[in-house]
Amino acid sequence: IRWPGYLSLAEGIKFSDLPGGAIASWAALPTSAWLQIVLFISFLEVYALKQDPEKDPGDVVPEGVAWARYPDGYDVWLGDGSTKQVGEDELFLGKTWKLNAERNN
Repeated sequence: IRWPGYLSLAEGIKFSDLPGGAIASWAALPTSAWLQIVLFISFLEVYALKQDPEKDPGDVVPEGVAWARYPDGYDVWLGDGSTKQVGEDELFLGKTWKLNAERNN
């Protein structure tokens, strides 16, 4: 998907002129575009997504927004058609993962 129009009117760069790769497209941006991106992300970090000391680390979602930062558990299919809800530690390292691996062999 390419955006229509110009990325920079002053420098005559169209969105269609940018290469498709992540590194190549970043390298093709003019310096002023880099600066805009860095300033916007810095603004978000300092003002919009500021960490509340009363919340868990990484929980920066404002109150009233329906978004669960940390899931309570994961539903794991046990191979016999049943499911079990497990925590993250049990999901990768515990008995449920080993049992599923054995059943699926």
